[in-house]
Amino acid sequence: MLLRKYIFLIFAMIGMMISAQSSAAVVPAAPKINAEAYLLIDFNSGHILTEKNMAERIEPASMTKLMSAYVVMHEIADGAIKMEDEVLVSEKAWRMGGSRMFIEVNTRVSVKELLLGMIVQSGNDASVALAEHTAGSEDAFATMMNSYAQKLGMRDTHFVNSTGWPDKEHYTTAADLATLTQALIRDFPEHYALYKIKKYTYNNIPQFNRNRLLWLDERVDGVKTGHTDSAGYCLISSALKDNMRLISVVAGTKSERDREASSRKLLNYGFRFYETFKLHAANDPLTDMRVWKGEKESVPLGLASSLYITTPRGKRNMIKAHMNVNSTIVAPITKGEEYGSVEVKLGDELIAQRPLVALDDVTEGGLWRRTVDNIKLLFQ
Repeated sequence: MLLRKYIFLIFAMIGMMISAQSSAAVVPAAPKINAEAYLLIDFNSGHILTEKNMAERIEPASMTKLMSAYVVMHEIADGAIKMEDEVLVSEKAWRMGGSRMFIEVNTRVSVKELLLGMIVQSGNDASVALAEHTAGSEDAFATMMNSYAQKLGMRDTHFVNSTGWPDKEHYTTAADLATLTQALIRDFPEHYALYKIKKYTYNNIPQFNRNRLLWLDERVDGVKTGHTDSAGYCLISSALKDNMRLISVVAGTKSERDREASSRKLLNYGFRFYETFKLHAANDPLTDMRVWKGEKESVPLGLASSLYITTPRGKRNMIKAHMNVNSTIVAPITKGEEYGSVEVKLGDELIAQRPLVALDDVTEGGLWRRTVDNIKLLFQ
């Protein structure tokens, strides 16, 4: 009788463990979002958790100002302009309608203050003033915006102004906006801190950030709202929890409340049912390969950038990584050259593939080394 009791307890515990593992691995369908387009991705891995019409053309409205800020920040980093520059406000900038920071014509305002006005207050006047200071005119600035968009791989985007003012030739996609947001956070983390500022006062006029998720959700630290009658209510959000950062793009909802509720649904879904971890760090040797005809006999191979993997919670142990390496590597070798790939599978599904690159230079060996290796290669 006692033996039966122990056997029952053992099987009960096994059943509970299996049940727990099964429930941890179950990912329900993504929440229903009433928007024209939306997208939820992991910042580090780029993994798409859910989407709707992410490649369809949408009007970006004031989300355009993310690209305006990205261009300005690049120009600051390159030394072309400075935060301390005093910008002379033109009549065009002063006359801009829509959201404003209320700069006055023919006054001088620093680039730093204009950035705050554009990012926190979504000021159209600030955007035009920055565009004119950076490129000479808003049209020239739009050309710069499109150039940067192409460099980032935003193939379905075209800008004609710095503000998001409606124009049939001013368009983007949810996928391209997510790409831009990733680049902004990755390339300019010190400037990204501006996006969580809740209130900014200029000209004795206090104004509040239109992204109300900054007050409603402590995980959220950006990014940008947008609204026109034709675009509807839009919001790009980024949130951080336990070293996992998610980016959501919601476009074409009916109200401010809808865009906020939709964004929170997406973020909650991602954090609840997925996890992200670093599988391999950048520049860490993954294998050493024989080098023929080289000054050195081997070269370490690894990844040029860290490889992050996003999986449903409870399925990390199903990850398998495999290396495909060139069978014959001949000097000279330049650091960064590709000599194979790393493939990552979740079960039988390929979820990531990255180039395997040389982590060191290897120069060509002397005459004796080349001669010996030539003979050896004949028998390979």
